Amino acid sequence: MTLYAIFTPRPGKPAAPVAVPEKFSLLAALLPPVFAIVHGLWLELIAFIVLVVALVYLGDWIGSSATAWLYVAFALWCGLAAASLRRHGLAWRGWSHRGDVVAPNADLARLSFLQAAR
Repeated sequence: MTLYAIFTPRPGKPAAPVAVPEKFSLLAALLPPVFAIVHGLWLELIAFIVLVVALVYLGDWIGSSATAWLYVAFALWCGLAAASLRRHGLAWRGWSHRGDVVAPNADLARLSFLQAAR
C-alpha cells in the first residue's frame, strides 16, 4: 500500500485527477532528465543540466572518483525527491491538492478519491 497525493486541475479544465505516489522513483534515480521531461519539470531539467556541466568542469580538480560519487548522490536524491518535485510542479501549474489516499496503485487511488467526492 502506498500513500498517494491527489491533485485536481483548476475549475473549468476537463482533466482527470492525478495521483502522485509518495515513494522512491527508480526512473528519477536512473534517468533524471527523462523523468523531468515526462512530468514537465522544465526548471528541474535545467538545474540537472547545470549540475552535470558543473560536475564535468569540477572533475579535473576534485577527481573522477569524487565526481562519480557526487553524481550518484545527486541521482539518489532525485529518486527520493521525485514525489515532492512532481507535487511542486503540479501546484505551480495551478493544480490543487485535494487530499491523500492510501491504495495499492494509482488507478485505485483516483477511483477512491472520485467515489469519496460524490
